[in-house]
Amino acid sequence: MVMEEREEKRDNRRREEEDSELQPFLFGLFLTMYLITVLGNLIIILAISSDSHLHTPMYFFLSNLSFIDICFSTTTVPKMLMNIQTQSKSNTYTGCLTQVFFFMVFVCMDNLLLTVMAYDQFVAICHPLYYMVIMNPCLCGLLILLSLFISIMNALLHSLMVLRLSFCTDLEIPQFFCELAQILKLACSDTLINNILVYLETSLLGVGPLSGIIFSYIRIVSSILRIPSTGGKCKSFSICGSHLSVVSLFYGTCVGVYLSSAATLSSRRRAAVASVMYTVVTPMMNPFIYSLRNRDMKRALRKLISAIPSFLWLCHLPCMWGSRTSQKK
Repeated sequence: MVMEEREEKRDNRRREEEDSELQPFLFGLFLTMYLITVLGNLIIILAISSDSHLHTPMYFFLSNLSFIDICFSTTTVPKMLMNIQTQSKSNTYTGCLTQVFFFMVFVCMDNLLLTVMAYDQFVAICHPLYYMVIMNPCLCGLLILLSLFISIMNALLHSLMVLRLSFCTDLEIPQFFCELAQILKLACSDTLINNILVYLETSLLGVGPLSGIIFSYIRIVSSILRIPSTGGKCKSFSICGSHLSVVSLFYGTCVGVYLSSAATLSSRRRAAVASVMYTVVTPMMNPFIYSLRNRDMKRALRKLISAIPSFLWLCHLPCMWGSRTSQKK
């Protein structure tokens, strides 16, 4: 027993030394990824709002998805960067619970928005003549509000259920952020009700939307295959390709995180890598997927970029006018 404890202490010291050496690199890497995520999604929002041709339900949902991705990353990454910079891994109970609440709101919102976007694709391809009638502005706004309401209620329920638990001191979460599954593992009191609630929520808000997405794409593929022209088939598949790539990335990393949440202490690094993929990489990749695979988005981005010099010149005019009036005086 004494030898095992000594070996464990040596391993912990070795890990701490390795982590301290990697901290400057990790800080620069995560800061770069966070800035790319925020700027990329912000550019998507600006491009959609500035181009009247993109004022359609599909791009309305995409702009909301980009905004949610910014909020999603902001919930976890700034705190992680602060911990790396200050070399402090501590977090208060209130801070951890707040992070869990907002993290669950934006994850659930992301999930439901992807489902709504799949339904939008289904209506556009399977019922093109009735598309603008079905996907009217009132329904689009209602779907966003309903998704937000479900997300807030789900996060609030889990947060209130965590409040009834008692915890021991000196707890350590083997991830970069406070995540519900890890917190429940660290509770000293009985977590049976919490676990039942997690399984129920996963079934309803995880499997349910995923089943809806799969059903939508089965109908979409069957409709595309009935299109006589090859060009029509390629155009329809290209429209769905971006959304399908984002869905695969989102649910793939979700599965990775929940598989790693069952990891033992010896595989903490795997859990940490999975959490980074989930919270940083996925929101960062979404703008690239939608902009590189979509002609309309490429055109809107070129239009936005070409308007930047004119905008900067207009911003510089007041300064030039002020300098001239001061010289005349």
